[in-house]
Amino acid sequence: MSLNINKLTIGNFFIFIIVFILFGISLHAQEDPPKQEELGIYEQLDEYIPEDLTFVNQDYDTVNLKAVIDKPTVLVLVYYECPGICSPLLEGVAEVVSRTDMELGKDYQVFTVSFNPAETPRLAGDKKKNYAKLVKNKDVSEGWSYFVGDSASIDQLLNGVGFKVKKVGKDWIHPTALIVLSPDGKITRYLHGLEFLPFDLKMAVAEAQKGKSGPTINKVLRYCFSYDPEGKTYVFNITKITGTIILSLAAILLLVLIFKKRKKQTKQS
Repeated sequence: MSLNINKLTIGNFFIFIIVFILFGISLHAQEDPPKQEELGIYEQLDEYIPEDLTFVNQDYDTVNLKAVIDKPTVLVLVYYECPGICSPLLEGVAEVVSRTDMELGKDYQVFTVSFNPAETPRLAGDKKKNYAKLVKNKDVSEGWSYFVGDSASIDQLLNGVGFKVKKVGKDWIHPTALIVLSPDGKITRYLHGLEFLPFDLKMAVAEAQKGKSGPTINKVLRYCFSYDPEGKTYVFNITKITGTIILSLAAILLLVLIFKKRKKQTKQS
């Protein structure tokens, strides 16, 4: 009988420790919620981009960005003199545009917008010429436009789509994603990463045409990877994943101990 009491006491003590740890983690999470102004993408599905967004395209034409969205539109946010992941991102866009069976400029359009207010329409035009060479068997003269803008319009656009960047020296730290908009400017899909499948783009465009939004499939990948500003790449977040596994195992162990305790009490009664 004494042995059973000791075992029960040890079990209760262990349960108390686990509950205390989990409670402390939960309390800490409540006291320190993630700040929305931090670097990253905060999806704004079913929201509309702002009405008054004035940008200048590669031909020096000043346009209202929302007014020229008359079909499903893939929004690519970069800066043209980026030394890091912007070039691979635009190469990924050129590749998926080449591989898809949709007609660029008719079924959908691509808008590349610089979030660096210091960049010029001339630079936008140079970038369009460079990446147009990578698109095979498609006319990008009308379907893929490049824009620059002032800081006010850029900030409105970035806030409207939940795209948070940070300037460090002459460079910008930023995430990567394609943001798909419906013909009336509603945000319907986020496609994360640097490479994209033609099927994913086609489905996103088809849903955008109907004004139908869809959840991001690869949120798990974004949880597992974080952006390294020094290496200018995405790295596996071993700390976050390990912590998640430990907490999950602790929760499972807690449930097992509670179940065993109740089962023992049932037998004794």
